Amino acid sequence: MSRTRFTRRLPAAAAAAGLALAVAACGGGSSSSSSEAAPAAAEQLKPNADLSQQSVQITVWDGYTPKELPQKAMDQLKIKNVQIQLHETNEVAMTKLTAPGDSGIDVAFVSGQYAQALNEQGLLEPIHHELIPNLANLYPEATQLSYDKGNKYSVPYTWGTTGICYRSDLVKAEPKSWNDLLKPPAWADKKVTMLATERWLALPALKSLGYSINTDKDEELEKAKELLVAQKPHLLRYDDTTFGDRLVSGEAIMAEAWDGWCPTTDPKGNIKFAVPKEGSDLWVDTMVIMKSSKNKEAAHALVNYILSPEIHSWAAENINYKVPNKAAMEKVKVAKGSLLGITPAELLAGEAAIDLGQASTKYTRLQQDVTAS
Repeated sequence: MSRTRFTRRLPAAAAAAGLALAVAACGGGSSSSSSEAAPAAAEQLKPNADLSQQSVQITVWDGYTPKELPQKAMDQLKIKNVQIQLHETNEVAMTKLTAPGDSGIDVAFVSGQYAQALNEQGLLEPIHHELIPNLANLYPEATQLSYDKGNKYSVPYTWGTTGICYRSDLVKAEPKSWNDLLKPPAWADKKVTMLATERWLALPALKSLGYSINTDKDEELEKAKELLVAQKPHLLRYDDTTFGDRLVSGEAIMAEAWDGWCPTTDPKGNIKFAVPKEGSDLWVDTMVIMKSSKNKEAAHALVNYILSPEIHSWAAENINYKVPNKAAMEKVKVAKGSLLGITPAELLAGEAAIDLGQASTKYTRLQQDVTAS
């Protein structure tokens, strides 16, 4: 795969416990929509603040923004200084952002359910829409995401879904159901990979059983675990990062995959992607501004700059994830076979993952039980 490799989610079973602990530490204890959470009080910000007196610290996944972004922002916006810190996973970011005292972070990139958890703890500055006119570039659908309707405390940066990535020339029947992975036919035995990240490991089993990906019901999670334990002897491996390479080589012929990492633009044209008939998810990565920031005007200016078509289109062109920015996507040349052409309406058909608070530990236990069995 030609784009930058980075880990935006928890990459291995050995680290799985960190997810639930980090989210639980944030106190998000409800599966209700975050739009119901009491918003943090907003400061009165100055639209004409002197940005040359403010600096911005960003925490973001490696390779998720242009390397030249800090210098461009300083040149274009006259911000005194822009610096980037890297985090490997959402969990590492949450450790930074929820530690006692001031994290020193002004703008953080985290996935939607983590933004929800931060907001429920009162750690986020409400988004001052008047300071981010480029919010108008977003698709209307991106302003009504279930965890933050109206973009009250977060701004979506990338979005996508999960499905089955497969070699059309090697499968004897094109996969249409999650059961094609969970109960692979003889010709696919030990040629299937699954994502190990706990919420995504559980997703195919939950959807195949007709359950929500946000369920916290013990009996439903137990049935999902039974399916996954029975599947394990028929897997090639759990693989969150190299499944695309294994498909290209032919070592794997089907893989549970995030859409952006399914290499459908491979020159041979034999790798396809399908969202199973039982449905899938909608994942979103967001930008948030910390309540503790002392540079809120500059932080808003930076988020606004990132939402410009010239900057935001970089994500689609370089990491192959769709951006929820209509003006930016109109600048992107969609290659033959690329999944960048998936429409917002198709994405919104997926179920959004939300913060489950303490119930997240149930997914940690499920993941540990399955992978250790």
